Amino acid sequence: MTFATKITVARICLVPVFALLAILYGISADAGAPVEAYRWAALWVFVAAAASDGIDGWVARRFNQRSELGAFLDPIADKVLVLAAVLVLTFYQWGPDDWRIPWWFAALVILRDLVILAGIRVIWSARRDVRIRPHWTGKVCTFSLFVVLAWVMLRVIPVSPVLPCAFAAVFLVWSMVEYIRQGLRIMRP
Repeated sequence: MTFATKITVARICLVPVFALLAILYGISADAGAPVEAYRWAALWVFVAAAASDGIDGWVARRFNQRSELGAFLDPIADKVLVLAAVLVLTFYQWGPDDWRIPWWFAALVILRDLVILAGIRVIWSARRDVRIRPHWTGKVCTFSLFVVLAWVMLRVIPVSPVLPCAFAAVFLVWSMVEYIRQGLRIMRP
């Protein structure tokens, strides 16, 4: 196992640590006595896990440590981290006045990932090469997801999380449509 892949595995291992700390903070916030140490610890674990995504990619390219296992695990690690954060920040409030991600946004994030996975499965079943190229809408979608997560976890701007969620939802849907279009192009004879 390459060092780059070990970084990816470490990211996967940080997901339950983040989730536990975030849930503990959410429970304390629900009880009316938020333990800020949990919130900050959860935030720093999330930042470390998110930063490791760029680090493992850099290490793999810089030191020629690309591997099939790393290529397989990297997107899984990314999805697990983001999905865990979205779900925890939906089901547990992170501040007063129901400060959390709205349920419809979490449902949209899950729907997008399910549609993409179903599309990949259909392409594989048709014995076609799955060559989905990253599109700028997917990159903006990922960035906007991180803005939503930071908005909720940091609570710096006292505007409801619904606002960044609505903005991110546009790119969630747009990128989902773009990936569907790419899948349809692959399926053409």
